[in-house]
Amino acid sequence: MSALVGLKSERVVTAQGVAPATVVIEGRQIRALEAYETALPTLYDYGKSVLAPGLVDCHVHVNEPGRTEWEGFETATRAAAAGGVTSLVDMPLNSLPVTTTRAALEQKLDSARGHLFVDVGFWGGVVPGNQTELRRLGEAGALGCKAFLCDSGIEEFPRSTEADLRRAMPALRDSGLPLLAHAELELGGPASGDDPRAYRAYLGSRPAAWEDAAIALLIRLCRETGCPVHIVHLSSAGSVPQLRQARDEGLPVTVETCPHYLCLEAESIPDGATHFKCAPPIREHENREALWRALFEGVIDFVISDHSPCTPALKLPERGDFQAAWGGIASLGLGLPAIWTEARARGASVEQLSRWMSQAPARFAGLERKKGKLAPGFDADVVIWDPESTFQVKESELFFKHRISPFLGKTFTGKVRETWLGGQRVYGADGHLAEPTGRPLLSRGASA
Repeated sequence: MSALVGLKSERVVTAQGVAPATVVIEGRQIRALEAYETALPTLYDYGKSVLAPGLVDCHVHVNEPGRTEWEGFETATRAAAAGGVTSLVDMPLNSLPVTTTRAALEQKLDSARGHLFVDVGFWGGVVPGNQTELRRLGEAGALGCKAFLCDSGIEEFPRSTEADLRRAMPALRDSGLPLLAHAELELGGPASGDDPRAYRAYLGSRPAAWEDAAIALLIRLCRETGCPVHIVHLSSAGSVPQLRQARDEGLPVTVETCPHYLCLEAESIPDGATHFKCAPPIREHENREALWRALFEGVIDFVISDHSPCTPALKLPERGDFQAAWGGIASLGLGLPAIWTEARARGASVEQLSRWMSQAPARFAGLERKKGKLAPGFDADVVIWDPESTFQVKESELFFKHRISPFLGKTFTGKVRETWLGGQRVYGADGHLAEPTGRPLLSRGASA
């Protein structure tokens, strides 16, 4: 029998609310939640810091194997641990090979072995003609499969048409897997303008109508096929009414959004600042506020990073060309303070933050039996953070491979103090645990 370890605080996030408690850990799991006064031989007292379930970030581009110069399992999971993320799910691109076959998933698992500082799951990919591989991906442990309805930016992962989705969705449904979709249909739009450095021109080149049309198509296909559909990185608040209607209809449609859509706005992005480029783009202030309302209402289910890094050169910093630069925001590990800073100003509670960033994404990824809650039998994944502590984001506090982010220099409230994974402290005042102890998360409903 493993020795018992206790983590106590005056503010522990439990199913009954935030209250004084002691989280009792045995081995890799939570054995019990006991009274705050419980005595144990090994006991850590965190005072008024919040003890909450480790965050679950189910939208991360790790890029290994194949594009490890952009990011890799070791650097990505170090960044995750430093930000209180104890489980992440890797996207099927921009690695090489892309994860559209069982063989590619097995290759990715080989690359990850021995390099994980947090637990990691994997999404497969939907591309034209691979519908027969989707069941095999599920059998190998993929938690679901993602499609692009527009150009993905890399040749290896072509967009899926409506006809492609009609072939793929029944296969996913029958395998018990959701379809994740990058929802933009390239409908044409305003000319991008003469100045490639102008953010307004880039924003106009990817109008909200592209998202709204793609989401309408996905809702219709969900209704026809019965396949669960997940809208990744919602940017257009104009789609909230149709998503609300789909939810009211009882359709299995879920939605995520990201810190960059909730914390940044188009009016404040300087021309030439290509580290702000992503797709769909960061939109205006009023759109941002409407996304917040949808999150509070529950039309948006949860918040994830969509950490999508690249090498610095691909951002074309000297040219500042929004049209030619690689699109993607690097922010892994900054989600908790970024969202808490804005959520707190809008009256949110730490319980709501935990639901948006731990419980709901764990449920969507099929990990809700072991992740996303502090409860007996769950994995002992804990983030300890100070909701009143304010700090400025510095390069020295970023652990992803290339320290380029639109959040550098921002002042946030909500400092991560420690992260525990499977009953072990993997990040704290002394830095990271020397050896990686994370495990792969394979198959929906499974534990590490």
